[in-house]
Amino acid sequence: MSSPATAAETAERATVRAGQGEPSWAIGGSYEVIRIIRLATDFWDRDTIPEQERIIGRRRNGQWLDGTPSTERAVFAADPHGKITPLDAHVRRAAPNPRTPHPMVRRSYNYHRAPDDQGLIFSCFQSDLEKGFEAVQRRLQGEAMAKYTLTTGGGYFFVPPPGDAWLRVLIQE
Repeated sequence: MSSPATAAETAERATVRAGQGEPSWAIGGSYEVIRIIRLATDFWDRDTIPEQERIIGRRRNGQWLDGTPSTERAVFAADPHGKITPLDAHVRRAAPNPRTPHPMVRRSYNYHRAPDDQGLIFSCFQSDLEKGFEAVQRRLQGEAMAKYTLTTGGGYFFVPPPGDAWLRVLIQE
């Protein structure tokens, strides 16, 4: 899943637009999803590095398993049976066609509260939850990485558009 290259591309993926069936005050806002994901690092560390790379679908240096540099997009269509990048690898499940980006903008942050409590804070913004975050979550079902993760918190949020027009509409209702 590639990140947008420009501000316009970011806005296209993350911003509610007219004609989506949302109230007029929501246009220009964004849906945010936050997930706090605890990683079973002790369990993960027992696997070999090649197994970890197979589960993720990338080498530790970011290079794709087929040798494509990390700065380029993988071509999973050239490996339809998953002989190079397994069909249950995280990157393959999350973005089966990296050349067609998902309608969301995402970022993860590491957290470490204790040796047995560390993981990721995942955040993403999108104009449509069903086509963005929820579509990816459906594809991730059955991925090899699932046994190493536990979602412990988070939520769905709406980030209002700039300005206070949205607030005036809510106060009047």
